[in-house]
Amino acid sequence: MSVAPTLDYEHRFLGSGARLLAGIDEVGRGAIAGPVTVGIAVVDLSRPVLLDDVRDSKLLKESDRERLEPLVRSWSVASAVGHASASEIDAMGIIAALRTAGTRAWLQILAAGVTPDVVLLDGSHNWLSPETQASLFDDAPAGPGCDAPVHTLVKADMQCLSVAAASILAKVERDRLMRTLHTEFPAFAWNENKGYGTASHKEALRAAGPTPYHRVSWQIL
Repeated sequence: MSVAPTLDYEHRFLGSGARLLAGIDEVGRGAIAGPVTVGIAVVDLSRPVLLDDVRDSKLLKESDRERLEPLVRSWSVASAVGHASASEIDAMGIIAALRTAGTRAWLQILAAGVTPDVVLLDGSHNWLSPETQASLFDDAPAGPGCDAPVHTLVKADMQCLSVAAASILAKVERDRLMRTLHTEFPAFAWNENKGYGTASHKEALRAAGPTPYHRVSWQIL
């Protein structure tokens, strides 16, 4: 079993006056079907409480993720999950779609009456903050977004409990959605591959052609 993530890294932000920290992670970025999904788990750094058994969602069995998901929600000060659909990914590109999904989750947090002071984002690129100037390749709709300071950390989902918790929320909700979509298009076995480009998924795609849930702008064959 991997080393359990802690709140040690998150506590560094207490020195700058932050109290509410939003851990954020995404799932589905590399899939060829289904949405990209962003989870947020907000923690109160002044009341540090660890949560047993939480790991990066990729390291957990599906049954463990399902068991932990309600515990993560009750442990968090606030939590949310946002999606951007395959058609939105096709229309605006994956980075803008990530921002759209993240913004949808962020607005849920604000609507719950919680305003995080700082964000900890898994990875090396801040795809969450609104662009100060839209690029030629970024068609994400203008509007309110995350205005809190965003800090990125590679492999934050492995060492930071807030981000690992967010990864579980995102993974569980996206997997449930893919199982629902599987009932509409069972030939693609989304209940098993969750929209990722397995050999059997691509074989079914060649035989039947793309569905409305495939990212047709990608080279998916």
